Amino acid sequence: MSTIKKHKPNKLKMILRGLIVMIGGFIAAYGLETVLIPNAVSDGGVTGLSIIGSQLLGLPLGVLIAVINLPFIWLGYRQVGTGCAIYSIIGIASLAVGTSLMHHTSAIIEGDTLLVTVVGGIILGLGMGLALRNGGALDGIDMLAVLLSRKLPFGTSDFILFLNIFVFIFSSTVFGLQGAILSAIAYFIASKVIHIVEVGLSGSKTFKIITTQPELMVETIRDCLGRSATYKEAYGGYSHEKFKEITCVINRLEESKIKEIINEIDETAFVTVYDVAEVKGSNFRKHDIH
Repeated sequence: MSTIKKHKPNKLKMILRGLIVMIGGFIAAYGLETVLIPNAVSDGGVTGLSIIGSQLLGLPLGVLIAVINLPFIWLGYRQVGTGCAIYSIIGIASLAVGTSLMHHTSAIIEGDTLLVTVVGGIILGLGMGLALRNGGALDGIDMLAVLLSRKLPFGTSDFILFLNIFVFIFSSTVFGLQGAILSAIAYFIASKVIHIVEVGLSGSKTFKIITTQPELMVETIRDCLGRSATYKEAYGGYSHEKFKEITCVINRLEESKIKEIINEIDETAFVTVYDVAEVKGSNFRKHDIH
């Protein structure tokens, strides 16, 4: 019987990830305290609720962020595991401490609502993205959304949107309708920046191609792009015809070129395209095309 060796975690790597999560928390705190909050713009999720509670009750924002997130950290521990909980504790603690330390820091932008939402959303998204990329979280609403999506027939993103609608409605009672709208815009920008930080600007895409000339298609992709491809035998559900399905992973800069290749070789080819969050392995490399 074969035995499976236990994987020993790299302590240096774990410490580095913890430091990056901590930096992400402080960056997010900086965006809140120097851009968004001074201009009566809030955030979504638990952080948004904490900001509203701080305005209504006069309690320190850092204290509310830590306290309100506690049950969500427990959810993260139960649903995802110890690692997620530990990194989330580091991130949320950094965010809470950061908002307390930077509370009296002067605003870097004032008055210009467009600039406030854009810059605030970018800084906030950068901090949250760094934390998420390294296994932590700065806001517990994501953990609640994951749990609900497992119990009910809706996706995680649907629950995040649904829960945040109530946060922004509640926000309008404190910051007014304009403040709530600006908060929603800043949150949207932050979510896009989070995606960029997690996935990267270039990203990758998978092309699945069904064509009458699979050999020529693969050869041309290899010669023109330097990319390899794989075959998979498939059968048509209607025609019961046997054919080869081509799979090729490229970066986004090569997308227009591969579409040109497909169109030139077989205009009737059936093509599906998927976004790829991450690619690993030595096989994903470009071959020399010169």
